[in-house]
Amino acid sequence: TAGAACGGFLGLGHASLTRSAAAAGDQSLDTIGVQLYTVRTLMEKDFEGTLEAIAEIGFHQVEFFNYYGRQPRQVRQILDRLGLEAPSAHFSSQALKEDPDAVIETAQAMGHRYVVLPSIPHEDRSSIARYRDWANVCNTVGEACTKAGLRFAYHNHDFEFQAIDGQVPFDLVLNETDPDHVEFEIDLYWIIKGGHDPLEYVQSHPGRFTLCHVKDIAESGAQADVGTGLIDFTSIFAKSKQAGLKYFFVEHDNPPDPLASIESSFNHLKGLRF
Repeated sequence: TAGAACGGFLGLGHASLTRSAAAAGDQSLDTIGVQLYTVRTLMEKDFEGTLEAIAEIGFHQVEFFNYYGRQPRQVRQILDRLGLEAPSAHFSSQALKEDPDAVIETAQAMGHRYVVLPSIPHEDRSSIARYRDWANVCNTVGEACTKAGLRFAYHNHDFEFQAIDGQVPFDLVLNETDPDHVEFEIDLYWIIKGGHDPLEYVQSHPGRFTLCHVKDIAESGAQADVGTGLIDFTSIFAKSKQAGLKYFFVEHDNPPDPLASIESSFNHLKGLRF
């Protein structure tokens, strides 16, 4: 159960799961984004109105995973009107593997800087050999992105941290991808859910973790609005410049009220000093 799993990883005593008593610094997040997956039920019904609501909350950046059948030109016009930018987008593993050129073309038309692999297929998560294949795909796509003036990143879940044959698949992907062409979008919730400390990763691999999904974890192990759970964001963000973290996207996979959730998370992050 999630509760049992949570008891397990809370017992690991991660620095990222203990609220820091240190005095707050004078740094804050200049720009806060949102992964639009959080508001997907609203985007389906009212694409433009949802983006308007996001801009009204105060977000300046959005991360796409779906354009809902719209052309890049249409989407960019809406973003420009609302003062929003979309520095990155998630593209399906299938699209990235089978037609990276089409993905790159879309990303360029949209004005994205980052192309992100959101997840690898379920059937490829059971062996180290499959993970190695995906590390090679990342290198290939990453190099194509670099040549096109873009950047490529890999987004983690928790499954990459379940050891196979004594190896942590995430470490394999991290170590067997070329730092010149492959960066990472660290999902704080999923890495902790997987039993690992995000702070250790960002500190020991400076420059690799440039994007971040900011989501919190409740004591039950469920996702929570930022600031209502257990993660000590202050400690993580205090290392952001040294680590190379540049983009911060609020996310909650299944919030009861998506707009209320992202507004609460935004307000908490806006007030953070580290």
